[in-house]
Amino acid sequence: MFETEGDTLANVFASDYGNYSDGFRKAFHHEPISYTRRKDREFVELLRPRLSAVLSGTPRQISALVRQLKYSGYDAYLLVPEDYDVSLRARVERANTWCRQIGKRNVCLVSIHTNAAGNGKQWMNARGWTCYTSRGQTAGDHLADCLYQAAALWLPGHKLRKDYSDGDPDWESDFYILKNTLCAAALSENLFHDNADDLAFLESVPGRQAIIDLH
Repeated sequence: MFETEGDTLANVFASDYGNYSDGFRKAFHHEPISYTRRKDREFVELLRPRLSAVLSGTPRQISALVRQLKYSGYDAYLLVPEDYDVSLRARVERANTWCRQIGKRNVCLVSIHTNAAGNGKQWMNARGWTCYTSRGQTAGDHLADCLYQAAALWLPGHKLRKDYSDGDPDWESDFYILKNTLCAAALSENLFHDNADDLAFLESVPGRQAIIDLH
């Protein structure tokens, strides 16, 4: 789950309609979750759910969300509580601390970005969605496969940039955040903010929601 405004989730938890905190609690304990949709008579059952959440917002938003998550039964902490930039090395170490405490198989990391092809002075032609992992066969490859499947679902009509040279669609790179975390890790580049069409989509309400749903 990806949400750029932390209070969106906090407000959902506090509402009478659309309160999904029970689903969060079930996912935390890997308990089965099922739901039915009238459209197409769809029935979905997750026997062992595993939920990852990436959230951002103003400090007050995030603080309120952390309090609500704790109230809902989660061990929730701010990874970067500072109001200034924190080095990649420090962020990686904080993530790895969680890996060592609860086991790296219980943690995954998705670093979410938008891409760029130029120097910011003119519109560029490059466009599309990409996912990176560290080099070699790693647990991040499966995570990237899942993200590519989600991108195909939530970004119809948008180019998915792939590299099958090693047998899977993700691109490999030595990004610090990928090669130094202990858990499965992937980095998504969600379209190009220096392509006029991509940017128009990213700034639209449906576009923002598509990126959220994708992750």
